[in-house]
Amino acid sequence: MKSGFMFDVKAERGRRVLLVGTPNVGKSALFNALTGLRATVSNYPGTTVEVARGRSSSPDGPVEVVDSPGINSLLPLTEDERVTWDLVCRARRDPASAVVQVADAKDLRRALLLTLQLGQLEMPTVLSLNMSDEAEARGIRIDTEGLSRALGVPVRSTVATRGEGIAALRAAFAEARPPANHLPLPEDLAAPIASILAGKAPLPDPESPPPFVARYHEAMLAHAMALSRRFSSGPETDSEAPQKGGTAFAGRLGRLCIHPLWGWPVLLLVLLAVYEVVGVFGAGTLVDLIENGLFGGYLNPWAKAAFAHVPSRLVGEIFVGPYGILTMGLTYGLAIVLPIVTTFFLVFGALEDSGYLPRLAVMSDRLLRVMGLNGKAVLPMVLGLGCDTMATMTTRILATRKERLLATLLLALGVPCSAQLGVILAMLGAVPLSAGLVWLAAMGAVMVAVGWLGSRLLPGRAGEFVVELPPMRLPLASNVFAKTAARVEWYLKEALPLFVLGTFLLFLLDRLDLLRGVVRAGEPLVTGVLGLPPQASEAFLIGFLRRDYGATRLFDMSRSGGLDTVQLVTAMVAITLFIPCIANVFIIAKERGTRTALAMAAFIFPFAFAVGGLVRLGMRALGLWEVP
Repeated sequence: MKSGFMFDVKAERGRRVLLVGTPNVGKSALFNALTGLRATVSNYPGTTVEVARGRSSSPDGPVEVVDSPGINSLLPLTEDERVTWDLVCRARRDPASAVVQVADAKDLRRALLLTLQLGQLEMPTVLSLNMSDEAEARGIRIDTEGLSRALGVPVRSTVATRGEGIAALRAAFAEARPPANHLPLPEDLAAPIASILAGKAPLPDPESPPPFVARYHEAMLAHAMALSRRFSSGPETDSEAPQKGGTAFAGRLGRLCIHPLWGWPVLLLVLLAVYEVVGVFGAGTLVDLIENGLFGGYLNPWAKAAFAHVPSRLVGEIFVGPYGILTMGLTYGLAIVLPIVTTFFLVFGALEDSGYLPRLAVMSDRLLRVMGLNGKAVLPMVLGLGCDTMATMTTRILATRKERLLATLLLALGVPCSAQLGVILAMLGAVPLSAGLVWLAAMGAVMVAVGWLGSRLLPGRAGEFVVELPPMRLPLASNVFAKTAARVEWYLKEALPLFVLGTFLLFLLDRLDLLRGVVRAGEPLVTGVLGLPPQASEAFLIGFLRRDYGATRLFDMSRSGGLDTVQLVTAMVAITLFIPCIANVFIIAKERGTRTALAMAAFIFPFAFAVGGLVRLGMRALGLWEVP
């Protein structure tokens, strides 16, 4: 039977290899090593939310390589696992396709559970034991030849981040074969599983799986453990087990990060480091250097002088006028926001690679339970600090529809993206510490209150919280810089054009003498409810297009003395809660449906102004930071 399912290296269609594996085993790193492209590589699950494709070479010619979201079982329990299931099913129907299962060499038994399921699908497979250097450092030895004979598939050791074993893995593509199925199941279990794997029965409902699913996983796990004990030797897999040398320190640090008491001071130190790098160095030193030095001292004066020779005054106003593409749009986008997002991406990349983020999930679990979520939801929340659009897609890792809806709403409502967060950190640097704490308390209270209420209004239940704790690692500088470069490239391609478009929109409104009308139309909300100057209406108007641009506009007003402390805190609250950017609204519509996206937008818009107004009234009633 197996020969009919071998990877057909002579198939007329283009050959392709699907990378499959449990979360946090280095699939994206292996994808990068095979293709030379850049997929996001992080030390926590939930990174791959879209399918990445690239080309690789092999001794038999070019091969298309497809990266997939992490999957713990071929009976998927989350939306991103279902994406991988669909990819595996398509590959199974294609004689030109094979699977490269990427496994963590430190956790062979967990990997073999998936290998055995691929065998039941009769899917041509190559097993890549990735991170083999870490396994060796822990004293784990794997008999790859014996394991290969037992499974009937090629087994290769790799270290994707260093490119080790990649050539041997490429050479093994043509040798892909279905793993041997050594596990006979009782008939009452074999029949429903076979129907599901053959596509004759629907996948089990992840929110209420039938009892046979648990029995199936127990049987498969027992066999995987037996194979692991047979072909590997050394200490039992435990990412927090005592180690030698530097790994011993990493193990102690990993345990400290999730300690019920000492984990919180560690979190405060992490937040302080983020503030110092992004809020002080990025938003302070770098912004001053680039905005005042480069743009203010050279580029903008040169541009104004150059356009003074252009006969058309209209063209000059478009580019270097009060709402000029160069003097406002690019100055905002490149001189103010770019330094902030770049420093944030650097810090965020280091946190990703360190292994701290899954530990943050453990620390956050109890609080998130109050909001109808669990610790796993902290991963999309933290990703939202980079990009809410991407984070909305990663809510697929949550097990139930209720959790995905709640997480999507909270992301859209109160999690500022990197550009906006950086601007807010800069604004916080301009107010007393007590004023910054008011903003933080207001945001925390809103998130908890909305989550608590939503958890009671939405039907369904919260899923179980199971998260892998990878070892703490010293971030690899080349990986952090590569990810930062990729994210900066995304910002320049996706966000910067919207800054230019927003500036041009303001120019048109001003040129057509409509801007004053829009400002007047927004005055009842902006001046009456929030107590802000009328020109702040421009910030909220442009916030429809991109929320961080609106924040940048308010930041610019604050630096020129246009906002006092109470107004600045009120503005920060309102713009943080304001409607997310257009791209995020579109993604919400794609992921959760158009009606859900419109309902969220209809709720968020008035809610942001209402909360901002309440915060302002509270500060005024208490006499906080009153102007003499």
